[in-house]
Amino acid sequence: MSRLLIGVDIGTYETKGVLVDAAGVVRAEARRRHGVSTPKPGWVEHDAETVWWADLVAVTRELTAQVHADDELIGFGCSAIGPCVLPVDAELRPLRPAILYGVDTRATEEIAEIEQLLGHDEILRRSGNVLTSQSSGPKMRWVERQEPEIAARTRWYLTSQSFLVARLTGRVIMDHATAGYAHPFYDLSELRWNTEGLESLVPPEKLPELGWSSEIAGGVTPEAAALTGLPVGLPVTVGTTDAPAEAIGSAVIETDDLMLMIGSSGFLIRVCDRPVSDPRLWSAPWVLPGRYVLAGGTSTAGTATRWIAEQLGLDESAGDPALFAELMALARSARPGAGGVIHLPHFSGERTPFHDPDARGAFLGLSLSTGRAELARAVSEGVGHSLGLALQTFADASATRPRVSAVGGGTRNEIITGVASDVSGVDLLVPETLGAAFGDAMLAGIGVGALTETDAAGWVRQREVVRARAADDPEAQQTRAQHRTFLAAYRALRTMREDQTA
Repeated sequence: MSRLLIGVDIGTYETKGVLVDAAGVVRAEARRRHGVSTPKPGWVEHDAETVWWADLVAVTRELTAQVHADDELIGFGCSAIGPCVLPVDAELRPLRPAILYGVDTRATEEIAEIEQLLGHDEILRRSGNVLTSQSSGPKMRWVERQEPEIAARTRWYLTSQSFLVARLTGRVIMDHATAGYAHPFYDLSELRWNTEGLESLVPPEKLPELGWSSEIAGGVTPEAAALTGLPVGLPVTVGTTDAPAEAIGSAVIETDDLMLMIGSSGFLIRVCDRPVSDPRLWSAPWVLPGRYVLAGGTSTAGTATRWIAEQLGLDESAGDPALFAELMALARSARPGAGGVIHLPHFSGERTPFHDPDARGAFLGLSLSTGRAELARAVSEGVGHSLGLALQTFADASATRPRVSAVGGGTRNEIITGVASDVSGVDLLVPETLGAAFGDAMLAGIGVGALTETDAAGWVRQREVVRARAADDPEAQQTRAQHRTFLAAYRALRTMREDQTA
């Protein structure tokens, strides 16, 4: 008999699930593609029923069909994109599409309102963070202020995985790691909700119970079991968002471990032994008690390479692996430096370190000799510059050098990883992992007592190491010179925008 765990992750564009045994061997995988909705500039949404819940049901049914009669399914964990904001009624029915994480920049007025009411220093003291588009608190306030008819019917403000866990178990609970992004409604030093002075903005009774990600939220209800194929009573963890789950699934567990996730966007998490505040980064509890994180993110990574593939008319009919292989072959045919073309991949604003929701993408240095190959390479290099800058921000924020694990589909793009490593001067360890769903299975194993943290880390193997080139390497020198141009271009374009609106 094998003891099995299921992990499911709902990403921005894809849902993935894995069936794993207690030794970390993957027995089965399942995937579903989906999209996002962008009804207005700066708005990015998901339908919680037709994307989150429908995907979870489909993936779990496919995975449970692979459980043999002599196997024992002992735990289930899920993660999903976040921090998101989803208002639901008392029956857990979504009242509007979910407002996504930092790529959704709608709540600028609400950020200003909260800052005026509470004050910058008190926000930083209470939450350990400044307010940015990654903060879910202003987005809750946006619903209360901009959609009062929805707010009047709202029983709880949930995030992605807390909605799914509530549907599975009937328990409304959010993990500390995700709640830590509900600035300024979460008190980082006291690890609790704190709405003092802000009750008029978002009623505190609309905030869910709090728990740790590996805790058991409850068992699968009969109603959820009938839909998903999961056994009635199967333990379900509280869960977390996709980036922390991906970190756990890459053995980023101990103090000074850092994950660089290169997916649709970029996300970085560094594990700390105490709360650390830096206005360029986000501070939050970790998924496991007694530890904290510094986190950051870029707004665009894989979405930029997908965009250029579409603009160049590359063949999408054979699926993503073939599409991105064709893009990489084209990009490799151009020399490093892309013929002097610099790309700023700020299609959805930029997060770390600028926190600039109005930033936009740009190409500089175009000439009549610029071809398709140069454009393909420039976009990959631009993503690498963006991620390298975020990595450098983490290095500046701490006296100790982190151990960096790079994960996600973008690690297959050696242009992105090479530029990011050269810009930051940091080597990138690339583990062989199946991503956040694998981490969800780990957390489920920890939650039911089948694994220790050391056992979970032992599930992960290294695929390769991307080494930062020496300072006197000519190509590294060229990359660093381009990075200075990248930064200068961003600052110049920001000054132009500010001058136009002055």
